[in-house]
Amino acid sequence: MIDKLDFLLALAREQHFGRAAEACCVTQQTLSAGVKQLENKFGVQLVQRGSRFQGFTPEGERVLAWARRIVADSRAMHEDVAALRRGLSGHLRIAAVPTALPMIAALTTPYRARYPDVRLTIESTASADIFSLLENLEVDAGLTYLDNEPLGRVAAVPLYQEQYRLLIAEHGMLEGRETVTWAEVAQTPLCLLTPTMQNRRIVDQQIRAAGHEPSPAIESNSMIALMAHVRTLRWASVVPAVLAESLGPLPGVRAIPIVEPSIEHTIGLVALRRDPATPMVTALVAVAERLARQVAEAPRGAPVSLAPEPV
Repeated sequence: MIDKLDFLLALAREQHFGRAAEACCVTQQTLSAGVKQLENKFGVQLVQRGSRFQGFTPEGERVLAWARRIVADSRAMHEDVAALRRGLSGHLRIAAVPTALPMIAALTTPYRARYPDVRLTIESTASADIFSLLENLEVDAGLTYLDNEPLGRVAAVPLYQEQYRLLIAEHGMLEGRETVTWAEVAQTPLCLLTPTMQNRRIVDQQIRAAGHEPSPAIESNSMIALMAHVRTLRWASVVPAVLAESLGPLPGVRAIPIVEPSIEHTIGLVALRRDPATPMVTALVAVAERLARQVAEAPRGAPVSLAPEPV
């Protein structure tokens, strides 16, 4: 039964019979037969069929919601029993918005020090996608914005306040400035994240509020690509302060605080709200809560310690 429900989850993720079968390591015929067995068991059609996958019926959507819960409970049960027998081990998957990636080592470093048998995978993705990845059981936790996205049925641990800096050539149009306004940001040669990213939507909102229309010359979903352009000293970019600090000094580049207004957005850890939660996620939440206390107690702007907590 559980394996058949896994087929539904794969179909929801892949939206394609062949790719779903490949993800489940079965043939397409086996996957189709498994879905058909579920339909026979419930006495209703779950999947709209044609020459290709066309979505779920209303009954299929309802069964899919239950499948997510049941499969998650089954995985959690196996993980819980295994942890009692041999300690915490397995595979923990974390999705993070690109601008929060510099902070994620402050979670994974102490986590791995305490639980060396857990393998970690970190995926960079847009904030809106993190919640669907959680819902479809493709990741176990996310690092994302807490105040600009609908959180749904997730538990959240606020970690830090994201503030914003303009990275720009040291010698140029804003030479010697201690702060810069959003109106002035709009007049620099910008390279920014793509509009699918929450950071970009925040930047666009502030530029429009300052009376300008965002018009970056370069867009990318990669912070590395943006930083490569900033390093040429021909482009500027808006980045979170935590990212600017993690980069360290860049030759010929300054990070200038942006004011009028000086805004903040909360970044935190999110995971599906479950009782009981899986042992690996429970342990990650505990590490996140410790990190949040460190950030709250540290002098404003001080770097966060990556020292592992005592075992």
